[in-house]
Amino acid sequence: MTAPVSKFRRLTMTHAAMMGGDAAMVVALADSLFFSIDLQTARTRVLLFLVISFAPFLVIAPVIGPMIDRAAGGRRTVIQLVAIARIVLALMMARFVDELALFPLVFAALVLQKTYIVSKSALVPSVVRTDAELVEANSKLGVIAGLTGFVAVIPAGLLQTTIGPGATMLYAAVLFGLACVAATRLPADVVAAQQPKPAERRQLRSTGLQLAAVAMMILRCTVGFMFFHLAFWLRTQDGPGGNRGTLLFGLAVGLSALGVMVGNALAPGLRRRVREEVMLLGALALTTFAGLATGIVGGVAAGICLAVVVNLGAAIGRLAFESIVQRDAPGANRGRAFARFETRFQLGWAVAGLIPVIVKIPGAIGFLLVGVAAGAALFNYSAGSRSTSVARRSPHPSLAPPRRSVDPGDVG
Repeated sequence: MTAPVSKFRRLTMTHAAMMGGDAAMVVALADSLFFSIDLQTARTRVLLFLVISFAPFLVIAPVIGPMIDRAAGGRRTVIQLVAIARIVLALMMARFVDELALFPLVFAALVLQKTYIVSKSALVPSVVRTDAELVEANSKLGVIAGLTGFVAVIPAGLLQTTIGPGATMLYAAVLFGLACVAATRLPADVVAAQQPKPAERRQLRSTGLQLAAVAMMILRCTVGFMFFHLAFWLRTQDGPGGNRGTLLFGLAVGLSALGVMVGNALAPGLRRRVREEVMLLGALALTTFAGLATGIVGGVAAGICLAVVVNLGAAIGRLAFESIVQRDAPGANRGRAFARFETRFQLGWAVAGLIPVIVKIPGAIGFLLVGVAAGAALFNYSAGSRSTSVARRSPHPSLAPPRRSVDPGDVG
């Protein structure tokens, strides 16, 4: 008799298919969306994409998200609907791949991608048996996403070079179809049946947790900034009629995915050896050093290496942050909390990405900005954590026991 498939295994199958479809879509759009148009037009269109992609989270998420979490199978339904919509959009993009209508379709696909990521974060706590498995589960999902993306790119690249982007889009639609089928087997659990109680709100607003959230936000911002900074800066590295920028950007994206995978693989082992705060400090310190050093050295190779380090550090920091949420907010609903924080981090990624789109930044200056931002976050987190530790060890004067005068007879 075959053993039943675990809830987590069902989520991994859905996640693998969804990430594979995303990777195939990126391959199909590499020339059509970004590198085949002039630089100023690219800036305008990417700016529009960023505004459209984070606006729904800013306006709708605070209202719609809690309603979905209180419904039975709400997040599962969202993932199914996202998968169906991605199939339709991929088929439409295959039809309009060389036309202006492609751009609003791409914007819609990216909004749906972010919607899936938030819903997946909300669903993870319901597919593990204990809190001890939660961080490891997220680590495994990150590794699976990296491996699947790498594997899915191979046939996508073959289709792209032999037939064209339309065939690659059809391949992406097939993968999203597999994700939709796998999503039907996800648990129909309620993420958060009730409104958050005062104790939950208080725990999620604790000083240590808020400091960690700010640190994680900066790490995620550096990821978004580097993605778009490299995308536009590498465009300037093309020779006359060349496609060197396209190849270099593809290499940067591929190696960055590898960095995420390595970070997710290393994080559980690091967590068993050091405290979560040390992991976050290490991720910030690594990003600070890499950013400043790359800004001084300069060059394409150094910039691509920085993108890898930034993504690796963000992956380690994310798992450390999730552990801090579990530890410092034991009474909080994990699914609701993770969805809320992930929404903020997605917004941070998009807002930071706006900077190199709006402002033309030289390569080395952009790398230095990454180092400076991470350094400021490192100082803030280190100083804040130290102050919090001192406050915990030192009782408030009003709560301290009264001092007793010493009688000389007591001495000796």
